[in-house]
Amino acid sequence: MKKDFLKQYPSVYFIGIGGISMSGLAEILLSNGFTVAGTDMKESAETEHLRNIGVHVNIGHRAENITDDINLVVYTAAIKEDNPEFIAAKQKAITMIDRAQLLGMIMEDYPYSVAIAGTHGKTTTTGMVSDILLYAKVNPTITVGGILPTIHSNTKIGGNSYFVAEACEYFDSFLQFHPLIGVILNIEADHLDYFKNLENIRTSFHKFAQNIAPNGTLIVNHAIPHLEEITANLDCHVETVDLEGEADWKAINIIHESDGRNSFDVLYHHNLLGRVHLHIPGDHNITNALSAFAVAYTLSLPIKDIIKGLEQFHGTQRRFERKGEKNGVLVIDDYAHHPTEIKATLAAAKKIQHHTTYCVFQPHTYSRTKTLFDSFAKAFTDADVIIIADIYAAREKDTGLVTSQQLVEKIKEHHKNAVYCGDFEQITEYLKAHCQVGDLILTIGAGDVYHIGEAFLNA
Repeated sequence: MKKDFLKQYPSVYFIGIGGISMSGLAEILLSNGFTVAGTDMKESAETEHLRNIGVHVNIGHRAENITDDINLVVYTAAIKEDNPEFIAAKQKAITMIDRAQLLGMIMEDYPYSVAIAGTHGKTTTTGMVSDILLYAKVNPTITVGGILPTIHSNTKIGGNSYFVAEACEYFDSFLQFHPLIGVILNIEADHLDYFKNLENIRTSFHKFAQNIAPNGTLIVNHAIPHLEEITANLDCHVETVDLEGEADWKAINIIHESDGRNSFDVLYHHNLLGRVHLHIPGDHNITNALSAFAVAYTLSLPIKDIIKGLEQFHGTQRRFERKGEKNGVLVIDDYAHHPTEIKATLAAAKKIQHHTTYCVFQPHTYSRTKTLFDSFAKAFTDADVIIIADIYAAREKDTGLVTSQQLVEKIKEHHKNAVYCGDFEQITEYLKAHCQVGDLILTIGAGDVYHIGEAFLNA
């Protein structure tokens, strides 16, 4: 961080410090000489880690936590204006910024900054780029929205040249970034509680592209509908990625192995650059890997390092994560919480040799479930048995407008093997009673649905 910023705001307080992104930013500031403290609603692995490195963490939001020695308060989009710490900071006239503003300010200090955006695949692709840079030994600073096994964390404090960040579109957060390289993996309807419609989402992604440095590069999925609207009036260079079509970057000679692995040749402007071997399944991850390859190539990293970096990537936590096997039943967990993500995850699972797929889905937020209701109902065609848990509320309150039982009835219009089992214990007992040797349990959702797979394995 710039020295004048440290002098102006030596003591920083994070409201919601236990969040996967907030905890990473807190660690970056601590490493740069700031005094860091914060609050979260509950204990977690992140709060424990922060305490271990010297951050004071309060549990529970209280006005008295905002003391007079605090110079700057950072808050997440989930923090509302009626939060007692938010109110106290306002009353004390302490400077306040949101998480995205801070991340954007940090990013400006790095000459080779990469921001990876898209409705789906951000965490995986950020992890891929990170593993490439790590293998190439350029000592990147990393902030990613999941645990990256290579660094055993969501954050790595590196040198002062390379910065890799996951760029979330929710609340237009990524518009605070001005990276050298920006990536747009895909653009679909999501977070409609904020954006209201797809047109507003596309407008936001266009603004993100406009914020890329004039001497920089946008790497974008060629398959995005009406791509010319997203790439119009950009000062930066644009390169496209796709598995087919007229893209600058293409994957050819694709092979899907029975254990879920992929391999493919990378073609750049009709030049063959090499063959990539991936340990994770699915065509969507081939597109992610191709985007990561394009980022690293644009950064002038050696092709052999790019290939080896992708080969060492085994996924991030909660992204098609193999949780274990019991009595011949494989358990995989995935963060998919959007219909397109569910389809991609199930399609990837289908390529793994097994008998019956038991898909356990926990809908994430009432607003998303209501808005994408019909799309969710059609998303499970590649599952054999669909088990729907109660909706995970996250930041929302139950308005009574939508239920998991209603979703099950809608799914049955397209798939007869759908059942409602709202309680986790009930779902675990169902799986124990029905799963046989060679079957696959796939738990999906952005909430705490992974506990079901863990309970099955530990039973």
